[in-house]
Amino acid sequence: MVLTYATRRSALALAQSRALVEQFVRAWPHIQVNEEQVVTTGDKIQDRPLSEVGGKGLFVKEIEEALFERRAHFAVHSIKDVPGVVPPGLTLGCIPRREDPRDALVSPAYGSLAELPRGASVGTSSLRRAVALRAVRPDLAIVPLRGNVDTRLRKVDEGQCDAIVLAAAGLARLGLLHRATEILDPERCLPAVGQGALGVECREDDVQTRQWLLALHDEQTSRCVRAERGVMIALEGDCKTPIGAFAECLEAADGSRHLRLRAFVSQPDGSLLRAGERRVAWPVSDDEAEQLGDDLARELVSRRG
Repeated sequence: MVLTYATRRSALALAQSRALVEQFVRAWPHIQVNEEQVVTTGDKIQDRPLSEVGGKGLFVKEIEEALFERRAHFAVHSIKDVPGVVPPGLTLGCIPRREDPRDALVSPAYGSLAELPRGASVGTSSLRRAVALRAVRPDLAIVPLRGNVDTRLRKVDEGQCDAIVLAAAGLARLGLLHRATEILDPERCLPAVGQGALGVECREDDVQTRQWLLALHDEQTSRCVRAERGVMIALEGDCKTPIGAFAECLEAADGSRHLRLRAFVSQPDGSLLRAGERRVAWPVSDDEAEQLGDDLARELVSRRG
């Protein structure tokens, strides 16, 4: 049996896809898996912020076409790149166990966010990161920075900015976590929806592939990501909207567990910043997790006035 999966061809996309496929082959050793590399619109446009050129779908559209055209059986995405609603005929076949969801600061000269001097420049292409950073350090100069991980690391090493902020998971998957100067606590920099998690997409009618993919599914990660995506869907979020959302399953001293969801949303310039939190007893279903996100999002919207 031979299956083909589709992936972006960036170093990070290949690293995370191939690591997942290794797990797949261990679960199903009788299956041979081939790779189809796809260059997406988001990969082609590197000179403008994502908020100016179309947002999340830029990194998945061409990959989804490979599924529709049956050139691939499944596709591996960073789930934070996947829009809230997947196209009819496709589905998320599994959400594997999540890597570190936090952001990481990289600075050749300074040891932490607190050590950056007043007026220091921090590179990021994320409105969400810009808003979160300004909330704790309004004196910083946030500068736009696109490119793959290696490109952004090179730019900070060359002194084009004093620091950059990247996903810790991306650095870890590339074997570059040692470059992180500081891992930013979610209390100060709330992660992006689904950050650190993968989403494996396939055709809805491909029952056999969906069954195979379930071997890689992680229920706890799935519930947390669905809660975060519930926030994004209710807020109709895209790359033009600064949204942070982070859900985690926590255990109390008495052994009880609950799902804690935190989120924020603001205007693109950081104004009208609203943050909130919801908790629900664990375990929860997919629908309950998404409803938790929807409820929190509606609370944030109601506080706009």
